[in-house]
Amino acid sequence: MQAQDSKTTTYTTLQAGRDFRHELEIKRSRFITVLGRAGTEDEARNLVAGLRREFHDARHHCSAFVIGPDRTIQRSSDDGEPAGTAGIPMLEALLKRETAPGVTDVSDISAVVVRYFGGVLLGAGGLVRAYSESVSASLELAPLIRRSRLRICSAAVPHAVAGRLENDLRAVGLVMAETTYQDRLTVLRVAVPDHAEAIAAATERIQQLTSGSAALAPEGTEWIDERTT
Repeated sequence: MQAQDSKTTTYTTLQAGRDFRHELEIKRSRFITVLGRAGTEDEARNLVAGLRREFHDARHHCSAFVIGPDRTIQRSSDDGEPAGTAGIPMLEALLKRETAPGVTDVSDISAVVVRYFGGVLLGAGGLVRAYSESVSASLELAPLIRRSRLRICSAAVPHAVAGRLENDLRAVGLVMAETTYQDRLTVLRVAVPDHAEAIAAATERIQQLTSGSAALAPEGTEWIDERTT
């Protein structure tokens, strides 16, 4: 399923930019968690490969990632830890992270936990708790954002009214996407949530602001990072 065909219109992910890092020490073992933005499996695996080079002397580089608006791609690796004690707890921490009461929608995130063994055996239960807690604690501190699929709609209006109309559209909370200029008209593009009710409301607003002289034409869709959470 392609992103534009997704049933989901919004989800939570890591803010674009630098990877986020957080470290815990549990019974003398160091657990270094790195969260990275990953829109593809290659990007997720590249994070693991890079950390293997950076922390080449660490005993384990366990990983988990969730990709896609509908979270259709889910992978995990114990990387030498006892089966089921690292990768799966990390994946569950990603899947169960609540971003609002009852909402679990984290995706496009790759999590890697680098472990330096401290000499004290944690046991299977201790490892599960350590890897789960490492990812959960990192998600609590990491800069997360809302990512929404917005429908780009355009309206062609005379140059003389374009500036005022753009200001009015911003004032009522519509997101301006792009403005282009033709010989006699200015084409304003706005981004609205990709569902019929929002498009109808934006169309009505355009007609009200232009006394019915301008129509709103739906175009393609774009996934846009909106705000921090």
